[in-house]
Amino acid sequence: MLTVVLKLLHLTAPQLAFFGEKDFQQLVLIRRMVRDLDLPVQIVGVPTVREADGLARSSRNRYLDPAQRTAALALSRALRAGETAAARGRAAVLAAVEHELTRDLLVVPDRIDLVDPETLEDATTGHARLLLAAKLGATRLIDNAAVLLPAVPLGED
Repeated sequence: MLTVVLKLLHLTAPQLAFFGEKDFQQLVLIRRMVRDLDLPVQIVGVPTVREADGLARSSRNRYLDPAQRTAALALSRALRAGETAAARGRAAVLAAVEHELTRDLLVVPDRIDLVDPETLEDATTGHARLLLAAKLGATRLIDNAAVLLPAVPLGED
């Protein structure tokens, strides 16, 4: 993926390049590549576009049957629960997210991470990014949200 993006940036030589925040890890890697290779382009993150009910818009949503589509709302509920729990620290965020994702049997959590938004290392304080992945049948959905953890870890990890 990075090779394709690098070729595109070299061929088009843009001053600005816009990438969605939906795949936040990809956005961070592209920013790192641009910085490491001193490319003369500014990478701009574009907020995730959501359906009216909160589900992140994705081409993969079309593979969901009606029951799975309804169950997929667990991802946006889990993000909101994580955002609400953030003031209580990392452990509270992860517990709240896991609770929301496992309420519906059609949702199989694949990954729950709370990371530093620049390094993608585990976050324990300050600005963090909550990353989720879950499977609904054969479809894997991803989503994420910014959260603010307390400035001092709450003695949890």
